[in-house]
Amino acid sequence: MVRRTWHGISQLETCPHQALARAKKPRYGCGRMNDLRSQIRGLSAAEKAELLDTVWESLEADAVSLTDAQRAEFDYRIARHEQNPSDVIPWQQVRAGLFKRP
Repeated sequence: MVRRTWHGISQLETCPHQALARAKKPRYGCGRMNDLRSQIRGLSAAEKAELLDTVWESLEADAVSLTDAQRAEFDYRIARHEQNPSDVIPWQQVRAGLFKRP
């Protein structure tokens, strides 16, 4: 019997061949997502919260980092907005201007 663990979710396989067959399934295949959903339904609230933390950490690790120049521009724009939060253009107005014919 092989014990597999995935972010706190453990599953017992009856033999190593099952584990190998499962590993060969497509990564984002419909069957695999259904298996995952049913495993999640069986978790306690605390285990689901822990799983969520793990997924968020994984997403953060995959995020692309900003360059120093991008970070500086981002900080500059936030500071400008905080100094004068009413100096904005509503999205509807911006969108209308984008699609206006010359």
